[in-house]
Amino acid sequence: MQTNNAASGLSRRDFVKAGAVGAAGVAAGSWWAGGALGAGPVSKVARMAHVAGMDTIKVGLVGCGGRGTGAAAQALLADPGCRLWAAADLLPGRIDASVSAVGEEVAEGNPEGIDCAAERRFAGLDGYKRVLDSGVDLVILATPPGFRPEQFKAAVEAGKHCFVEKPMATDTAGVKSVLESGEKARQRGLAVVAGFCWRYADAEKATYQEILNGRLGAVRAMYTTYNAGGFPAPQARRPEWSDLEFQLRNWHYYTWLSGDHIVEQAVHSIDWINWAMGDREPVRATAVGGRQVRTGAEFGHIYDHFSVTYEYEGAQGPAKAFHMCRHWPNCSSDNTASIMGEKGHAYVNGWGPVHQIEAAGQPVWKYAEQAGAVRGNRMYQNEHDELMKSIRAGAPINDTQWMARSTLMAIMGRTAAYTGRTVTWEEMMRGEDRLVPVGLTGMGDAAPVVGVARPGA
Repeated sequence: MQTNNAASGLSRRDFVKAGAVGAAGVAAGSWWAGGALGAGPVSKVARMAHVAGMDTIKVGLVGCGGRGTGAAAQALLADPGCRLWAAADLLPGRIDASVSAVGEEVAEGNPEGIDCAAERRFAGLDGYKRVLDSGVDLVILATPPGFRPEQFKAAVEAGKHCFVEKPMATDTAGVKSVLESGEKARQRGLAVVAGFCWRYADAEKATYQEILNGRLGAVRAMYTTYNAGGFPAPQARRPEWSDLEFQLRNWHYYTWLSGDHIVEQAVHSIDWINWAMGDREPVRATAVGGRQVRTGAEFGHIYDHFSVTYEYEGAQGPAKAFHMCRHWPNCSSDNTASIMGEKGHAYVNGWGPVHQIEAAGQPVWKYAEQAGAVRGNRMYQNEHDELMKSIRAGAPINDTQWMARSTLMAIMGRTAAYTGRTVTWEEMMRGEDRLVPVGLTGMGDAAPVVGVARPGA
């Protein structure tokens, strides 16, 4: 699955229309001492404070690229009472096109869904603040992920339900901020749904539930891939652009903004590892990576390939998970998962679609859709359906813990590759790694000075 945030790439036909699935719950337990989700009940008053009288749910869109535009349409199709009320983007020129595309997509399913007046369309680095001040009930956060922790924190403090695109941060400091904000959201009865769309895909939910229910026995090894052609082509520098604007317009290619492709895209496949392992953290990670195809300065400083080994210990026994991702045009693509357990093997290809489990070389389970009854992947729509249902029911979903863990696992793999060291989970949690500048206010601000990471340097 590749993102498309180019101004001309709104991909309106890729949007998935309405639907509903079973509820997605809050992950139990805590792994960060700064806040324990599920540590105490949310009061009835807190839950109802954000539901009572909400015949209309006003939606604010922050980030008007392809993914944000798609998410806004899916939100409006999830509930006939939803209205797109405000929109913001870091750069001018995309907001009107995005709102128009959303309106076209929901014209049949929610013809009253667009109520985004010109005075509620905001450009600039502070646009998200103006969206939060515009009277919205729910905010979609879909800007470059380096800004996600700051925007999520502000949204929770403003009392807004949140749809938070993946990844949730690009550095360790950001992950810790997200965890703290997620705990505040729980205490305030605010919904937090993650843009890890596979967690809301019907077939994947059924398959991973089989694994977690013991169909394979204890999981001992896993292999995931995210091998794709690459990000959108970088934009050539214009004389009127500052260094910061140039990096923002080419945000995929700068680690502080995107996290590198292992964090921005391949994190989906790393989340599959987290999911199959029961949402427990790995003990350590060792990785390699580099730039073999994208070697020019126009590609910023990110790598074009990674390979990571995650090691697990503890009461469930030892296990290893292997992940490979690359951005090599004109090469074979692959986005699959193989899970090996004591009793058998599971293979997941969401785009195939193939979802099956074998034991002793024989199929023992296969997802029912493959029989031909239903085709199509509704995961993008499902996550918004579940979000709106939880808000209406006064039982808000909170995905914070597992979405933050999967994000940190991807950052951990990147760190191991960039440094050439085996990196432990304990080390990651002790660290205060911060890539994103604090207090950016405008395009004239200084941009980070970055270079290609050299392992062992």
